[in-house]
Amino acid sequence: MENLNPEVKKTDDERNLSSPVTLKDLVNIMVICLIAVALVLIPKYAGFDPYGSMFYAKNAGLIAFAALIAYNLRVRKNPDKKWLIVLIGIFVLSALFINLLPADSKDQSVVLVCIHLPLLLWCIYGIAYTGFDVRDNGKRVSFIRHNGDMAILGALIVLSGMLIAGLSIGLFSAIDIEIQKFVMDYVAICGIVAAPAITEFILHHYPRLTEKIAPIIASLFSPIVLITLIIYLIAVIFSGKDPYTDRDFLILFNLMLLVVMALIVFSVSESSEGRRRKVSEVVLLALSAVTLVVDVVALSAIFYRLSEYGITPNRIAVLGSNLLILGNLILITVDLFRVTFRNASFERVNVTTARYLPVYMIWTIIVVFGFPLIFG
Repeated sequence: MENLNPEVKKTDDERNLSSPVTLKDLVNIMVICLIAVALVLIPKYAGFDPYGSMFYAKNAGLIAFAALIAYNLRVRKNPDKKWLIVLIGIFVLSALFINLLPADSKDQSVVLVCIHLPLLLWCIYGIAYTGFDVRDNGKRVSFIRHNGDMAILGALIVLSGMLIAGLSIGLFSAIDIEIQKFVMDYVAICGIVAAPAITEFILHHYPRLTEKIAPIIASLFSPIVLITLIIYLIAVIFSGKDPYTDRDFLILFNLMLLVVMALIVFSVSESSEGRRRKVSEVVLLALSAVTLVVDVVALSAIFYRLSEYGITPNRIAVLGSNLLILGNLILITVDLFRVTFRNASFERVNVTTARYLPVYMIWTIIVVFGFPLIFG
């Protein structure tokens, strides 16, 4: 059997090292979050409609990732100054570019930029997380695993916030005081931009917090999603619905594909040589194969709609995303087949996923900066 990549093992060991929370740490995270909150509340004290101007759609993700990367660099203490200048330049350019676009929610190119810019900034965050060592596959794998931990902890934080907000609204309503608008206009949007940095803060100081939860979630949800996906595909055949003529159904079909793809990457990243189980490997292989079928069906529907209804920014964006996912799925499925039936190292699946990340980054750059120019 192949040995685990030593760089991957090293980064995982580093991830498990906790550090005590000091007053300086608390001040750092509070200052970063307060700056993010001040930026996202600009419409409130500047006196313009944040929805009509698409301020939140354009800037919420930008501010959230700026806070996240700022905290990550603050923890690193001595970031490379050249890369720091590059990061600042990227954020300034992105902010200027997206805010100069028309505030037209019906313009497909503008909406696509709003959706893909946070994905591009996620790639930039990955570069910062790896210490700007973009060629190190071990650090990329560590970044993927870190995202799984952040997704779990972030979801818990968001759900807790929603629960507290709901209880607060209910309690104040009982005494005839309506705070729902205040909560939605101030608390919710502030929480959205601050949550990623707070999640990073918690994981930095308590890295083992999700260590036991992540593998359990991965092993529990993978077979459930596999069974659900198979039943759903069979039900689609007999339901009379199809993604070729029903646009809304195609959108849901692609959302399902993205969710399952994310689950596969998450499940693979949380698996390791030390806790390999044949059943889990077979489930992941089957899930990848079924998802490949879903992607092929979605692609055929997209090609059909392109030939019937013509080219639009949305259709090209969905086509490009599906082709990227198809390529990634094929590579993952081949590796999982080798892991399951040829006793190959599980780490090769993680490394394959890590090597594919730049492909997604290139595509997001094309959509963000190219589509508004190409499609006007």
